[in-house]
Amino acid sequence: MSRKQISGRIVDVVAGRIYTGILHFEEGIIKKIEPVNKVESQYILPGLVDAHVHIESSMCLPSAFGAAAACHGTLAAVCDPHEIANILGIEGIDYMIENASKSPVEFHFGAPSCVPASPFETSGSILDSGQVSLLLARPDIGYLSEMMNYPGVINGDPEVLRKIEAARRANKPIDGHSPGLRGDDLARYVAAGITTDHETLTLEEGREKIALGMKVILRSGSAADNLEELLPLLEESPEMCMFCTDDIHPDALKRGHIDRIIRKAIGAGFSPMNIIRAATLNPVRHYGLKLGLLQEGDPADFIVVDHLDSFRVIRSYRNGEMIAENGRYLLPIQTSQPINRFSAREIATEGLEIRSTSKRIRVIQAIDRQVYTGSDFEAVEADAPILPNPGRDMLKLVVLNRYVDAKPAVAFVRGFGLRQGAIASSIAHDSHNIIAVGADDASICRAVNAVIAHRGGICASNDDGIDILPLPVAGLMSTKGVDETAAKYLRLSEKAREMGSELSAPFMTLSFMGLTVIPELKLSDRGLFDGKSFSFRRLEA
Repeated sequence: MSRKQISGRIVDVVAGRIYTGILHFEEGIIKKIEPVNKVESQYILPGLVDAHVHIESSMCLPSAFGAAAACHGTLAAVCDPHEIANILGIEGIDYMIENASKSPVEFHFGAPSCVPASPFETSGSILDSGQVSLLLARPDIGYLSEMMNYPGVINGDPEVLRKIEAARRANKPIDGHSPGLRGDDLARYVAAGITTDHETLTLEEGREKIALGMKVILRSGSAADNLEELLPLLEESPEMCMFCTDDIHPDALKRGHIDRIIRKAIGAGFSPMNIIRAATLNPVRHYGLKLGLLQEGDPADFIVVDHLDSFRVIRSYRNGEMIAENGRYLLPIQTSQPINRFSAREIATEGLEIRSTSKRIRVIQAIDRQVYTGSDFEAVEADAPILPNPGRDMLKLVVLNRYVDAKPAVAFVRGFGLRQGAIASSIAHDSHNIIAVGADDASICRAVNAVIAHRGGICASNDDGIDILPLPVAGLMSTKGVDETAAKYLRLSEKAREMGSELSAPFMTLSFMGLTVIPELKLSDRGLFDGKSFSFRRLEA
């Protein structure tokens, strides 16, 4: 292989300087970086890293996700496969790793720590401490994924502590998940060995976590975005910050990835070097990623951008090979045969009927672009059927166990805004039972039954008909590329908006209405759940 070279303004994230130079690379390795005295407009910098992402939320396989991300300069992703693990266990994790191996992007997979996310919902698989220990002993598993069961950590749950100890024995990092956790409880959580958090809600909370030694991952995803609130941490404690998308839908991934976060942060006036280090150096060192940092002897992993302000990615290189140019991926995208677990049976409107024994019920309050929810109340007529009331934005929420034949769980929710019809999905974090919200029972049944018929998908249903994006891989992912998946997803999102929803991402918001480990009020397949007290609640208040 002949020696190659490229010149530009070198962004040296290790030394913290920018200089003009010629990058010489051969056989995938940077042989020399030669400083020169010439004018260059383009910038050369290390590949970007998403420090925490669930690939499954893109509704695409890792190979397709990597193709789209590489076009935006992302060359590595720290991946928690707990979505598919909740459905298929280790078989699902192995499936993701196998497909990811077909992409030049480095996918750094963790061992899911909470499968299921809590004992208050039904998942398709369980990963106990023994299985987690076996995963952490593998070289293709790099860390213990987000420890969502922070009450278990704080209260010394033996099974939770065994998983943490397994990561310590393997000398692998432990990711956290602690929205709103402060004070003595936070101190105990960090002392257990938790090293990161991507759920920080406020600046003061972020400062407290950093003071205890925890790295804060600033998140800007499709469902939750705390970036703007936390940006000052980049100046106060730059070495303690990273970036992530956490959950990103295909339409958003098509528009941008970590490059979009960098543009926002630079546009807000923060230090470009601190920002770029948060997207490169910090995650590479924290997770021990096999990604070059633009140093002599490193793998030739780098990107070329037009300018740090506009941050348009022109080209992406992995091991010296150009894999993307001007938004176009240059390699074939390889897929894998679908795997799945789906046993739900069709439902009828009679199964959704619900009556109240009191004159007031609890109502979940959905919040746009957030994964946490509020808790509200609604006056109803006692000893009478409780019906959705679109005029008051009180819609019916349904969760149906997809693994065994069971009765639907029913509650009510505000914030979706549907005036007619229903939307449904087999993406429902983290156990991924079928979830639906609607303005009438008939529409809900049509949407849920369409998802069942396709053994997974997202669906919109009203009197005009049914529209569905099939997701044959575990009911979470398509075998299509990002462009085709994004186009279908956008059509469904637009149909939800035509039916009245004003949410930025109605299907993403829906997918978090069953996540019991995030406060405040959620609905699992077993009933209405309070994420603050970690206990079930009656619908009647």
